[in-house]
Amino acid sequence: MLHVDLNEKNSIAILSPDGALTKDDFLVASSTIDPFIEKSGNLQGIIIHIESFPKWDSFEALSSHLKFVNEHHEKVKAVAFVTNSSLGSIAEHIAKHFVSAEIKSFSFNDLDDAKEWIARINTEAV
Repeated sequence: MLHVDLNEKNSIAILSPDGALTKDDFLVASSTIDPFIEKSGNLQGIIIHIESFPKWDSFEALSSHLKFVNEHHEKVKAVAFVTNSSLGSIAEHIAKHFVSAEIKSFSFNDLDDAKEWIARINTEAV
């Protein structure tokens, strides 16, 4: 399951996977995030907050994940990987080649630092 916490005031979505990701997880994320993006024009940031990276329960789930990234990467200004997994820094370097958002990795316990970084990135962009 993918928990989606959308903080509309700060324009940040926190995605917290719990177990293998499913196709429906990305439909739920889109149904939460898309109306906000339509109303505001973009999302200041997405935080992926997970101690270790999950797997996908099927190829269909992986495809849904890639579609979600493709449909949202130009509407999100910053992405933070907040994790203790070494895959966070790897994902940071790989994702920089595919998305227009600024990307940074943080330790799992540094969620507040990630939020502050997103706020700072967006303040500097103004």
